[in-house]
Amino acid sequence: MVNRLADAMSPYLLQHADNPVDWWPWSPEAFEAARERDVPVLLSVGYASCHWCHVMAHESFEDETVAAYLNAHFVPVKVDREERPDVDAVYMEAVQAATGHGGWPMTVFLTADAEPFYFGTYFPPEARHGSPSFQQVLEGVAAAWTDRREEVAEVAGRIVADLAGRSLVHGGDGVPGEQETAQALLGLTREYDEQHGGFGGAPKFPPSMVVEFLLRHYARTGSEGALQMAADSCAAMARGGIYDQLGGGFARYSVDREWVVPHFEKMLYDNALLCRVYAHLWRTTGSDEARRIALETADFMVRELRTAEGGFASALDADSEDADGKHVEGAFYVWTPAQLREVLGEEDAAFAAAYFGVTEEGTFEEGSSVLRLPGEAGPVDAARVADVRARLLAARAERPRPGLDDKVVAAWNGLAIAALAETGAYFDRPDLVERATEAADLLVRVHLGEVARLTRTSRDGRAGDNAGVLEDYGDVAEGFLALAAVTGEGAWLEFAGFLLDIVLEQFTGDGGQLYDTAHDAEQLIRRPQDPTDSATPSGWTAAAGALLSYAAYTGSEAHRTAAEGALGVVKALGPRVPRFVGWGLAVAEALLDGPREVAVAGPVGGELHRTALLGRAPGAVVAAGEGPGAGAEFPLLVDRPPVGGEPTAYVCRHFVCDAPTTDAGELAGKLGG
Repeated sequence: MVNRLADAMSPYLLQHADNPVDWWPWSPEAFEAARERDVPVLLSVGYASCHWCHVMAHESFEDETVAAYLNAHFVPVKVDREERPDVDAVYMEAVQAATGHGGWPMTVFLTADAEPFYFGTYFPPEARHGSPSFQQVLEGVAAAWTDRREEVAEVAGRIVADLAGRSLVHGGDGVPGEQETAQALLGLTREYDEQHGGFGGAPKFPPSMVVEFLLRHYARTGSEGALQMAADSCAAMARGGIYDQLGGGFARYSVDREWVVPHFEKMLYDNALLCRVYAHLWRTTGSDEARRIALETADFMVRELRTAEGGFASALDADSEDADGKHVEGAFYVWTPAQLREVLGEEDAAFAAAYFGVTEEGTFEEGSSVLRLPGEAGPVDAARVADVRARLLAARAERPRPGLDDKVVAAWNGLAIAALAETGAYFDRPDLVERATEAADLLVRVHLGEVARLTRTSRDGRAGDNAGVLEDYGDVAEGFLALAAVTGEGAWLEFAGFLLDIVLEQFTGDGGQLYDTAHDAEQLIRRPQDPTDSATPSGWTAAAGALLSYAAYTGSEAHRTAAEGALGVVKALGPRVPRFVGWGLAVAEALLDGPREVAVAGPVGGELHRTALLGRAPGAVVAAGEGPGAGAEFPLLVDRPPVGGEPTAYVCRHFVCDAPTTDAGELAGKLGG
């Protein structure tokens, strides 16, 4: 049997296409069917690389008995949260309000008016640990629907009213200033894990956007404490199990506070954000380790996530087949001493075990270990390490690979474009800049297409059906602006401006507040609006950053005003919850610094252009080009001629310009280089 998901574009929905459950995609028709049959809707939300989503699918959605009951008493609707972040956000807010926690798979029961009345996440096949079985939940909800309909309607109405009443306080007037960023730094210092780096306890997530704030704060104020937290956190992650010591790239998070055992899924957004952060750390400190991690992470993204069309796939699964053919988490990545001996022989296996922290008892499950670098960062035989790493990587390539979620998400590709463009420019890797440009071309060609509005996802070069949300516009604009700075091609500045004009027209409300969905988007029970940065920059802060940069490039007062209006929320949240508004704080640092505008009347890729790109001034924008047409590409280059026939740099901020310079050292000094 094949259900209604067979024609879906989402790999996650396709994973459920041959379930005995008669799944519907999210659609008006599904709710119409629920109304006609007078049954509730079961909404199940997950994503392709989600471990517990696979577990619940295998235990319950592949079970004929459960499926028969579900089909008889409900209209089951399956949603890929990465395709429909708006649907996910609205119902996750309800789940968290009702239960105090959330996560995926998310299981919500709705009326035919899409109003939620019962919630959960993963439900086991048998009752355990105080949690009812999924079958018990289904029977209980069906009974309540039949016997206590008034109560169900009352609960649903109350929840919807509660959600509607959650108006967002966006900080009132004013932008975050010195006081707010200093308070944010103090708050981060309190939550900092001095022993292991990072913030908070287990599970521990890579704090990429917070590190970006810390690096910018250091660049602007010279705060050694900010730099120390950033550098030490990055060093701990780079040496931990969260980083793939053989193939490069980062896993989603660490299940412990020491970064030893990761949750093995590898997401494009984490790797894009972290690649950029390590490149910026190198720019700040010159650290060889930061350079290595930035380049290895960039190479991982290109090697393992790049699609045939030139975009970047969403994720690699946590699970893969082990030696017995069972699907297990981490099977592709972990090693036992015996497996090391098999590949390397006794002597090199003993060396590798000591170097990578592989023990007889294991650091993971069933005696296996996650590779990490537990030793002191002392002298090692680099050639021997490289040889061992290459042999282990070759052997690992023979293992069954984790599944690839190959849909292209606009926002995450925007993050990847920014990371690859800058990493390629810093480390003289033009191939990485080319990969960034190809991904940007795909977004323009397929995701913008003929409709001139961003589509959220594509697959196999074909645009999906779902409209882009605010984070797509903000992150893609950010990627295009980074590409413009690196390549000197003003077309990317124009495309960014086109996207940001849509933000002003379609996503902006009163008093500078932003919405996650457009004014003309599908109306849900609540219009989602979340300014907090979680795994990625929120749409709100991503848009604020791109608006600020675009204003610096063009002098547009409308975009500058919109950026400042959006940053009111950072003024409110930064001092209170700095860990959850890291990108917003990074944008605030750019605002406090100007940001500086750097015009290089000279060759793209020349010494002055490279010096400008390597400047540490927070959020500085760089335009480079020569000849009479340069001003047409970048407004910053208008009336900025070379001095004495030499390539010349102009640095301005707050409507004040320094004297032009032809000296790279002097330019570096002006940009904190």
